[in-house]
Amino acid sequence: MDTPKIYKSEAGRQKIMAVYDNLLERWPVLYEPMFIPTNLGTTFVIACGDPKAPPLVLMHGSSANASFWMGDIAQYAQQFRVYALDIPGEPGKSQLARPDLKGAAYVDWLYSMLDALHIETTPLIGISLGAFIATQFAITYPQRVIKLALECPSGIAPQKSSFLFKAALFLMLGTWGKEKILNEITAGAPIPEEAGNYIILIAEHFSPRMEIVPVFPDEDLKRLTMPVLLLVGAKDVFLPSRRTAERLTRLLPHKQINLMSNAGHVLVNLAGQIVEFLKGSCQ
Repeated sequence: MDTPKIYKSEAGRQKIMAVYDNLLERWPVLYEPMFIPTNLGTTFVIACGDPKAPPLVLMHGSSANASFWMGDIAQYAQQFRVYALDIPGEPGKSQLARPDLKGAAYVDWLYSMLDALHIETTPLIGISLGAFIATQFAITYPQRVIKLALECPSGIAPQKSSFLFKAALFLMLGTWGKEKILNEITAGAPIPEEAGNYIILIAEHFSPRMEIVPVFPDEDLKRLTMPVLLLVGAKDVFLPSRRTAERLTRLLPHKQINLMSNAGHVLVNLAGQIVEFLKGSCQ
């Protein structure tokens, strides 16, 4: 598979990786770094928590990496053996392969990851693009997914395509433009300054996906027979959250929906709610 040019420069890649390495040096719990060979090349994994605890797999969103779980990882690691994956093709430590989202490459990738980690069944938590991949995998292999927690998932309702072009213009407007991007993504919600700075750094030096994320047909979503938790912000600039919530409400038998009226695409402080869902009995 050809390696795409996903960074705007080597210097930019190094800046993104330097912040990542610094965050890992300050990781809030003991962790084991892993590099797993897969169909999409080597995948980096942050593994933490008791190895004897039940597994939990985390997948970040687009233009991000596994370090974005830093604020939640301690809560998850108290209950689970957590595996935070760097999705290939995103600004992390995995290889740069970026297959078409319409195919099965990412499903095959996650299948091989679970096998390599000796995970037969697991809950999955995904954000945005990671939630799309988690949903696609759960549709294909529902017997391997115990529960599914989706934060601002792509693929449930058609995405809004205009914001990426607006963000590119904002990046040329200096500090004001960068702050404007961050404010739109978060809908003004407070996030750690370090996280905000990293989002902007990645936006400056990383070339995001520009393809339209495919929308799952009804018959596919009806295969999600496991309990599903949906967490979405009504002010999401990338995705029509109300349509996402309405669609899953209509199609899924076992779901919990939380449509947050003042939240945007970046959601924070949800680990407690997600752990409660993961530990609760199936309804």
